[in-house]
Amino acid sequence: MTTRIAPLRPPYAPEIDAQLKKWMPPEAAFEPLALFRTLAVHDELFSRMRPLGAGILGHGRVPPRDREIVIHRTCARAGAEYEWGVHAVVQGPAVGLTTAQIDAAASGPADDPAWTAADSVLVRLADELHDTGNISDAVWARLAERYDDDQILELIIIAGWYRLLSTVINSARIELEPWARRFPAGTPQFGVAARS
Repeated sequence: MTTRIAPLRPPYAPEIDAQLKKWMPPEAAFEPLALFRTLAVHDELFSRMRPLGAGILGHGRVPPRDREIVIHRTCARAGAEYEWGVHAVVQGPAVGLTTAQIDAAASGPADDPAWTAADSVLVRLADELHDTGNISDAVWARLAERYDDDQILELIIIAGWYRLLSTVINSARIELEPWARRFPAGTPQFGVAARS
């Protein structure tokens, strides 16, 4: 598989370098992600996208672990191994997701034994948004037992944002980060057929 949009390579223009530094955690031990360097090809969109992405990851009203369940499942359902793999190494473990839960987000059903009942609702949310672009009354009622309206809205936006990123990743054929995880064996290859 050949990358369709080449990510920027150093040396970067000063304004792009400054933006890349904002997108990456200050303590990152690796170069800016290929996703970020690909988005930087369009400097205007790149600068406008960062506030939402940073807000989702750093200033959300949803507990970080819940956010990551939705992100992992959304990326897996969209076939975005790149983004799933980055989150499986960096964000998932940092918020307390186990390896079994991270794997279940990629390849298990919503009622996988790795999930609690509350976790399972988040997986169902991601599945329904992926499959229908909507949320059933049953899942909405379960979400409303635990979350306020602003938090439910945030969960929907998280799924939409990571679906957008997954679409960019798959369409641009961004190369996998060498340090990121790969989907577990047996993971359904959603969205992969269109890439071949």
